[in-house]
Parts: sequence; C-alpha cells; structure tokens
Amino acid sequence: MVAPFEHIERFIDLMNTGGLVMWVLFVLNLFLWYGLGYRYFILRRGTKGNIRRLINKHEKRGEAQAMRGMLDHAVADALQAAKDAKAIGANCRQHIHGALFPYYIDTSSYSVLVKTIIVLAPLIGLLGTVIGMIETFDALQNSSMFSQGASISGGISKALFTTELGLVVAVPGLILGRVLDKKAERFELEFEQMTDIICTKDSHEN
Repeated sequence: MVAPFEHIERFIDLMNTGGLVMWVLFVLNLFLWYGLGYRYFILRRGTKGNIRRLINKHEKRGEAQAMRGMLDHAVADALQAAKDAKAIGANCRQHIHGALFPYYIDTSSYSVLVKTIIVLAPLIGLLGTVIGMIETFDALQNSSMFSQGASISGGISKALFTTELGLVVAVPGLILGRVLDKKAERFELEFEQMTDIICTKDSHEN
C-alpha cells in the first residue's frame, strides 16, 4: 500500500515536470472550482413550482413559510418591498428592483472569474508547451548524436503536459460554467416575473 506522502511526492514530481506553468494552472484550477462551487450553492432554487404559486404560499403563510433557497428569500423580500412601497406611495417596480438587486448580484457572482480562467487555462498551457519545446531544442545543442532521439521524445512529452493540463482545467469549467449561466439566466427571468405578478396584484387591489 502506497503511503499518503508518496502520493504527494509523485504529484509534486509530476507538476515539476512541466515547470512553473503547471503550478500556475494548478492554482487557476483551485480558483475555478471555488468559483463554480460557490455559484452552485448560491443558485440553488430550493422550492419547486412556478412563481405565482410560490408568491401565493408566502402571502398565506408569511414568516411561517420555510426558506429553502434563493427564490424563497427573493419572494419574501419582494413582497415586503411591495408593502413598503404601498405604505409610502412609492413606485412598486422600482422598490422591488431595489430589494432584488443583491440577488441579481449573487446570480452573477464569480461568473467573470470562471469565464476568464476558462479562456486563460488553454493559452497558459500552450505557453508552457512553447517554453518546453524551446528548452528541448536548446538542450539538443549539448546532446550527442545517439542521444538526440531520446532527448527529443522526452522533452516533447514533458512540454505537452502543460497543454494537457490546460485543457483538463478548461473543458469541465466550460461545461459546468455554461450550465450555471443558464440557471442564473432563469433566476433573472423569474425575478422579472416576480416583479410583474406582485405589482399587478397591488394595482388591482388599489
């Protein structure tokens, strides 16, 4: 059985094979998955059902309604904003948009970071490959005729590690990032629908 520290040593050896670029990609990968994880937990919808039904539940149960996700909290804040706007004679839509503004910010949290890393990772990997190839050909000047074949094959394989890691970082991030972007767009549409329903109700009651 391999001891844990041996796994760590192998990992460090593998990363050092590609040079500094491999460590840069490793750090970018950590930031990427932190951003994806944060967005995943923030964008949990929680309650099932359409917006109108969710609003009716909150109006009937009030504070007794269980908060299961972002949408529940957004509906509660939107209803409270509508009440406050009615009490002071303010514009309902503007008041609700102000209350929902932090939720709009949350839906786009770390989106730019994720997209930036997805674009940068393959380019940095390619840069590492170019650097590795340059070092390989420089090393050939000091190699003998019989050892050049091994030097070239070994140097190229090491240089390609960075491109491989760059794609490993970018491709899952691209897929998951797109899924989370779709969820964020859905939330924004539901916030608009929420505003329309609540303000329409208030205008009918008046």
